[in-house]
Amino acid sequence: MDTLKNKVAVITGGASGIGLASAKLFVEQGANVIVTGRRPDAVKAAVADIGPRAFGIVGDVADPGHHEAVVDAVRERFGGLDVYMANAGINTITPSPLVSEDEYDAQFAVNTRGVFFGVQKVEPLLRDGGAIILTGSIAAGKALDGHAAYAGSKAALGAFARVWAIELRERRIRVNLLSPGPTDTAILEKLGVPPEQRPAFEAGMAARIPLGRMARPDETAKAALFLASDASSFITGIDLKVDGGMTLL
Repeated sequence: MDTLKNKVAVITGGASGIGLASAKLFVEQGANVIVTGRRPDAVKAAVADIGPRAFGIVGDVADPGHHEAVVDAVRERFGGLDVYMANAGINTITPSPLVSEDEYDAQFAVNTRGVFFGVQKVEPLLRDGGAIILTGSIAAGKALDGHAAYAGSKAALGAFARVWAIELRERRIRVNLLSPGPTDTAILEKLGVPPEQRPAFEAGMAARIPLGRMARPDETAKAALFLASDASSFITGIDLKVDGGMTLL
C-alpha cells in the first residue's frame, strides 16, 4: 500500500468519475493528493470522501490563473510535485453540422487549452523523475458519431505527450497518455442518458466491446496508478488504452 508513499499528486477534474477514483487509489497507495474541480460542493464532497491526505482547489482549467493558484498552493504546502494528472474534460455529442461555435470553443478550452497551460504552469514545480498523465480518449483514434469536436480536442493530447516526453527527458519526467473507452461514470447522465435508458445504453456499448462491458472507474484508476508509479519507470510517450478492446473492432 505504499506504491506512491510520500508522493504529491495533482488531479484535475478529481471530484468525480475517473479523477475521483484515481485520487482515492493514489491516497490508498501513500500519496498526498490535490483535486481540482469547477463546483465547490463537488470538490468539498470529494475531499471528504478521499480522506485527510487530500485537499481541494476550486477553479476552471481553461483559466491559466487557476493553474497558477494550484502551483502556489502546492508549493506552499508541499514544496514540490511528483505526479500531475491532467484529467478534467467535457464532452457533448453533436453531429458536426450542428456544433455551435460556443460548443466547439468550450471543448477545446477545457480538453486542450486546459491541459497545455496546466502542464506549462506546473512543470517547473515537478520534481525530477516525476510523471505527467494526460487523460485522453479512444475517440481520438476511433470514429464515433457526433464526436468530431471532442475527438479533435483529445487528439491534440497525443501530440502533446510525445513532444513533452522528449522536451522533459533530461529531467527524467515521463509523459504518457491514458485513453479510456466507455466508462460507467456520472458523465453518462451529463450526456443525456436518462436512468430508464441506462440498461439499453449499456447493452449497446457492451456489444461493441470485446470484453463485453463498460469499464469501471477503478479499473482506469489502476492504469493511472501504473503510469504514476515506478512500475512504469521505463515508459514514456505512450498511449495506454483502457477500452476492453473496443478500438480493435
